[in-house]
Amino acid sequence: MLLMNSSTKEIGTCPCGSKKNLAECCELYLSGKKQPETAEQLMRARYSAFVLNRVDFILDTHHSKTRNEVKREEIEEWSKRSEWLGLSILNTENGRQKDEQGVVSFHARYKTDGKVNEHREHALFERENGKWRFLDAQAMKTDPIVRNEPKLSRNDPCPCGSGKKYKKCCAAS
Repeated sequence: MLLMNSSTKEIGTCPCGSKKNLAECCELYLSGKKQPETAEQLMRARYSAFVLNRVDFILDTHHSKTRNEVKREEIEEWSKRSEWLGLSILNTENGRQKDEQGVVSFHARYKTDGKVNEHREHALFERENGKWRFLDAQAMKTDPIVRNEPKLSRNDPCPCGSGKKYKKCCAAS
């Protein structure tokens, strides 16, 4: 079963990064044939829903405590306008079959208007009526970039050794 994403590419492998076939992975949850048993499974399915523009799934798996904070139009626009580049699960805390809450830390990459964006967050999941639901998220703090060498100025000699100014050599290319 091949599905098309918002940038009209065929999808056979599940977008969630599991390397499984979509029909044997997140499509089971997206279609309602199966309920996610863990918070991570729901996180992966929600990412796949963004890739495949399955907005109803995203809304339906949002916890009732915070569902009023999401707007269908915004989710749909973000889903359609983005070219989804990948999901990495960084860490999970709880969120297993017998837990009531769990946190999934993840990194998602997507491109919008030609610019690559990185979305990193700790997503909080909670069971509601026995089913995993997305409750809330907290942005992950990233470490500042630290340079090991001084920043090159436009008028510094080019580090390639050409003898030209940086602005007239490697910076110009």
